Amino acid sequence: MPSERRAVLVVVDGLRGDLVSDAFTPNLYRLAASARWYPDHRSVFPSATRVNSASLATGCFPASHGLHGNVIALDEGDGLVPVPVGPPEFRERLRRATGRTLRRPTLSERLRGHGGAASWLNSSAGAAHMQDPDGHGLLLHRSGSHRSGFEPVDGPEHLDVTYDASGDRETTRRFCAALDAPGGYALHTLWLCEPDHSQHVMELGSGEHRALVRAADANVADVVAAVGRMRDRGEEVLLVVCSDHGHETTDQVIPVEALMIDAGLKADAGSSDVVLASSGMGALVYLSNGAWPRRDDVVEWLERQPWCGPVFAGAALAEVGQREDGGLAIAFAMAGRDAPNRFGIPGISHVAGCRFSSIDAPGRGQHGGLGRYETNPVLIIDDGSGRARRIETRTNAVDVAPTILDFLGVAYDGADGRPVPAS
Repeated sequence: MPSERRAVLVVVDGLRGDLVSDAFTPNLYRLAASARWYPDHRSVFPSATRVNSASLATGCFPASHGLHGNVIALDEGDGLVPVPVGPPEFRERLRRATGRTLRRPTLSERLRGHGGAASWLNSSAGAAHMQDPDGHGLLLHRSGSHRSGFEPVDGPEHLDVTYDASGDRETTRRFCAALDAPGGYALHTLWLCEPDHSQHVMELGSGEHRALVRAADANVADVVAAVGRMRDRGEEVLLVVCSDHGHETTDQVIPVEALMIDAGLKADAGSSDVVLASSGMGALVYLSNGAWPRRDDVVEWLERQPWCGPVFAGAALAEVGQREDGGLAIAFAMAGRDAPNRFGIPGISHVAGCRFSSIDAPGRGQHGGLGRYETNPVLIIDDGSGRARRIETRTNAVDVAPTILDFLGVAYDGADGRPVPAS
């Protein structure tokens, strides 16, 4: 039976919380001024898109849902190898290697018998497919669209748009058209790739960057208007606008893997004994069974490096929502500081060099660590009451799914998060 209530989730990829202001995002700022605004909202670690997509979908930390970062290590029969989560084939690669995708149910799975879930996604393929990796709902993405049961969606309904602001605009148009149709799903999700996609190759606070953020803000305004029309039809709608993480400015790109080899901690670039999996401003270290005795040596070496920030191993992994799992032994953030860049945007950090990234460079945006601004995404919740409340309680990405499920009257048992406070 369709749900009596409906929820609308909008994810503005990479928008840091302190940019919700009249100068940068006037529409979001007006929404926050008439709704529940959570300024102390936090991402999971690493503060990277694909792992946070899994946490937004499941309400769980990586230790529970099993997707550790934007790059992870898998043993596909020949020892541990680093694997990027971004490509469209990752989902099936993970399933072949481990026998599953995510270890916890997603919003799409929980809502399958409660009105269903539909997603219009212009993120990377890896982030998109983590919203519904087992085919429980409608998922529309340029790399492949499906209905429940992985029934393919072809033709004009397939979301064949560009991975940029123009694609976001068309995705938003089609999303709002779906909201304007009576009935529909219990949950509608829109994921915009900007400003994240372009922040990786530009300076935060520049004129180009400000225009990009304003364009994303305009898309949110269109969704707010569509939700208003839903309410005018008599529907009870919860609107959740959030981001997955923020961005800070890259200081230096550190060749961590090469330095580990030089220090005698890893055999060579192709070895499976010690595997570095970088998510940008934070990284994970996986160890083979034979290399596990080296863990303390690696930890001590990392803690001595001037470019390294906090290091977590053993029971301390729980402090960042991780655990020893599939060879994962160590997590660390790169060193950073709150200083402003040349456009006055605070937050500067080193980046752990990644073999899968060719765009990291000083001055550009990046994330993935524990920096104050990259870990502070947006969370605004509009319940239609018009009552403005700035709620200072700390919240986390894992709280988003339970908040939506609680509103829809669906159980969120097994989730790490809880519904966010209303006051």
